[in-house]
Amino acid sequence: MMVAQVDNCGQDQSALFRGDDKEITLKDAKSVRGTPAKSMPAFILGEELADLADNDPRIVVATADLANSSRSRDFANRHPDRFIDFGIAERNMITAAAGMASCGMIPYVATFAAFCGLLGAEVIRTDCAYPRMKVRIIAHHSGISMGFYGTSHHALEDIGMMRTIADLTVVCAADANQLRAVLRASLEHPGAMYIRLGRGRDAEVYSEVPADFRIGKAAKLREGRDLTIIATGSQVHASLAAAERLEAEGRSVRVVDMHTIKPLDVEAVKAAAADTGAIMTVEEHNVIGGLGSAVAEVLAGGAAVPFLRHGIQDEFSLIGPPAALYAHYRLDADGVTQVAREFLASAGK
Repeated sequence: MMVAQVDNCGQDQSALFRGDDKEITLKDAKSVRGTPAKSMPAFILGEELADLADNDPRIVVATADLANSSRSRDFANRHPDRFIDFGIAERNMITAAAGMASCGMIPYVATFAAFCGLLGAEVIRTDCAYPRMKVRIIAHHSGISMGFYGTSHHALEDIGMMRTIADLTVVCAADANQLRAVLRASLEHPGAMYIRLGRGRDAEVYSEVPADFRIGKAAKLREGRDLTIIATGSQVHASLAAAERLEAEGRSVRVVDMHTIKPLDVEAVKAAAADTGAIMTVEEHNVIGGLGSAVAEVLAGGAAVPFLRHGIQDEFSLIGPPAALYAHYRLDADGVTQVAREFLASAGK
């Protein structure tokens, strides 16, 4: 029997994280911009999994000493017999999850993206993907969202590494409601999955759980004629904001949420190239190996169109507050707008 190891010694901040505490709000004007805690993706992870587990005895959840950061604590509180805290032993956790999956369970294992996608890459490949075990790796605090924790804790290479692993599905959630859809769709999805999340302060993209969500099927969020921005994860919201600003300047910009990096929606890429004649990808990741590379592989076999990969330009990221880092790398709304404007000008559009 699995035993929960969640310490409630005065450290439980559930009311704050779930948005139930009327006295406390998360309002840092420079980073949070008043985003309601209850709508933050990482903070609903445990709650959604607990809801699913109410009707599905196969679901088990594990963390590597990060029950608060992932909010898997919310699952542990409701299903303590199906929760394990492995401590700081990420690779062991992932391997153990493969063993659980081999016995018919559906394990969701959560830790920082740098600790599962990078540190755990070999065991994800060999223990989960190769034998096609239904393990769901929840990689939260991805990209540069760890901020002050430093470059060692940033994950700008994980999408590139994960998408090269055969039989591994790679999905990036843009906000809380889309994460709920991803988790629900993951129940019957075959094989292993890598589910990438932000830091839990991602602004709302979907006002409700998208009923038409399908793994491997991109979502067209905005129509346009001059340019298609294909974004994933945290950059979907910034890309939508950029498209609205460009529209005010007379530019017509399509926005596609490519939530599934693998299998990629090839037809959505081809349609964007044919309809708008220019494509720009936006991701919180190294421009090498991630979404931009995946889209480039599709375009390489078709008609030539102006194309730009926007993200971190193949360098180790700086250390600082997340909001400052997004601004520095032009991954906020202002930055994406400016990059798109420059790209359109260079493309003669």
